[in-house]
Amino acid sequence: MSLRDTIRSRFDGLSPVLQRAARFVLDRPSDVVTGSMRSVSAAAGIAPSNLLRFAQQLGYDGWPDMKADLVREMGLGSPPPYGERAQSVVRRGRDKKLAPELFAAQRANLELTEAQAAGRLGRAASLLARSAHVHAAGFRACFPVAFSFVYLYRLFRDSVSLLDGLGGGLEMQARSIRPHDALLVASFAPYSREAMYCARAAKAAGAKLVALTDSEASPVSLIADETIVFATHSPSFFPSVTAALAVSEALIEALLGFAGEDVIERLTRAEMQLFETGAYLQPPARR
Repeated sequence: MSLRDTIRSRFDGLSPVLQRAARFVLDRPSDVVTGSMRSVSAAAGIAPSNLLRFAQQLGYDGWPDMKADLVREMGLGSPPPYGERAQSVVRRGRDKKLAPELFAAQRANLELTEAQAAGRLGRAASLLARSAHVHAAGFRACFPVAFSFVYLYRLFRDSVSLLDGLGGGLEMQARSIRPHDALLVASFAPYSREAMYCARAAKAAGAKLVALTDSEASPVSLIADETIVFATHSPSFFPSVTAALAVSEALIEALLGFAGEDVIERLTRAEMQLFETGAYLQPPARR
């Protein structure tokens, strides 16, 4: 029996305060797995001692043991450490098959992601296109995913911005999210604290949330309005973001279709300005 099934089966026998703890775990599992005991206590309005009692009532030694079971149940266990994953690569030294294996893994990631994204790209693009303003966020390895999305989308839409937290200003940037906006967040395991902060800020503001992530059960997916899952497998030490970048580009292509006929003029004007300002080097004159 899963943890959540156990909670349901024992719910009626719990005291009122422990029922509040049970209801929080069932209704907001992403907050439990990504937050500390103190943050869960504050959000649920329950003393930490009662959270400990709740976990013990279910047969656990303490809250961390119960939380670890919930993490495993949701398929969110931490991937092997980088050093552990790198051992096999290091042992093989300069094996000429390493690079072909990596490219093969990337092709497989793209094929799997394409199959998983079928039908979802259109819904996500429609949600973003209808929004008053589109924000995007991705941190660490997912930063290029969010940055590329914003860079390309800004070529034909002005109301697009990046939440990057530059200079420690992430909270200030997140305050700009409004009810009719949308936020695109890219994140994969181990999940970024900043990505979850942005996702929660968007939901708190009443905005729509699109998750680009590696699992339907990821914390950001659990609170998202639309989720597109990308594959991250790699024979190297670090998860791959190739498929995530492909999803980002596919979204841009779909959004171009939603933009209408005048998008051609906007794109042409944006490209001309990039050449005129010197951002793009002028191609050499033909002889």
